[in-house]
Amino acid sequence: MDLGSINWIAVVVCVVFSMVSGFVWYHRRVFFPAWWAGIGKSGEPGNPNPMIWVLTLVAAAVQAVFVSLLLSVMESNTVAAGVQAGFMIWLGFVAPTNLVNKLFAGHGLKVWAIEAGNHLVNFIAFGAIIASMG
Repeated sequence: MDLGSINWIAVVVCVVFSMVSGFVWYHRRVFFPAWWAGIGKSGEPGNPNPMIWVLTLVAAAVQAVFVSLLLSVMESNTVAAGVQAGFMIWLGFVAPTNLVNKLFAGHGLKVWAIEAGNHLVNFIAFGAIIASMG
């Protein structure tokens, strides 16, 4: 694991992208109402614990770092390779793991599709951002 191969500015850009995409994806006019109902909630959400935001930022940073490390191991820095790597990470690890979690939680395919869709957008963007800034 060569941490020297990581473009830390690209990682920060990925984290910012993740926060913006999540804000848009889960906006009240986009997928929030369907997602909120799908996880069995009703009414207005309360103020979330600030640790949720901290851990969300950390998770996005870890994901971006590992996309960067994967591209380094692949010895490829084209945007096409970055997009492909992001998609393959999503398809092979994120989507199936999230699917199992959602099914056992009783949330069903609709919630899975909403959550997995956001992850798909993020991983593809992470790959493209890291490759283009590499």
